Amino acid sequence: AVMIDLDGTLADTIPDLAEAANRMLRELARPVLEPALIRTFVGKGIPKLVERALAGGLEGRVDERLLARALPIYERCYTEVNGRHTVIFPGVHEGLQRLRAMRLPLACVTNKPERFTLPLLAGLGLAPYLDLTMSGDSLPRKKPDPLPLTHCAQFFAVPVSRLLMVGDSPGDTGAARAAGCPVFCV
Repeated sequence: AVMIDLDGTLADTIPDLAEAANRMLRELARPVLEPALIRTFVGKGIPKLVERALAGGLEGRVDERLLARALPIYERCYTEVNGRHTVIFPGVHEGLQRLRAMRLPLACVTNKPERFTLPLLAGLGLAPYLDLTMSGDSLPRKKPDPLPLTHCAQFFAVPVSRLLMVGDSPGDTGAARAAGCPVFCV
């Protein structure tokens, strides 16, 4: 079976994440940021992305009340733009078609919350390739914890050593190594 990450692996979702962050910042009367800077904020979840955007940097801290106010604004803004500017990487459709032709079970394993994952996969036309989608809130723990991968192994009745994880981040490689399955980092 093949497990594939979403953000940064199947598609470049940064344009949507950056647009949502800048919409949030405008609504809070804060200066907008360059998408290239926001790209560096991605990878530790939405709360960390929002905190970094509010601080204007990777290491900045913001008041908890401001963060609590900003999070629902960001989530609303991201819901509005989810998939609008996302670009599927070249060769993804062809690769997924080839894996399907090989009759390999396929799953998307992402840390993105389900309320954003499922509409995005459907809108990009990727959902029909997948037998299972594991979002960041599908289980009690997410990548880099091995639980999403061991869950996929159980779901597909495949030994973990026969899973392949394809991803682009330390979270993907960490989950694969902790689970004991091979990983391709792209």
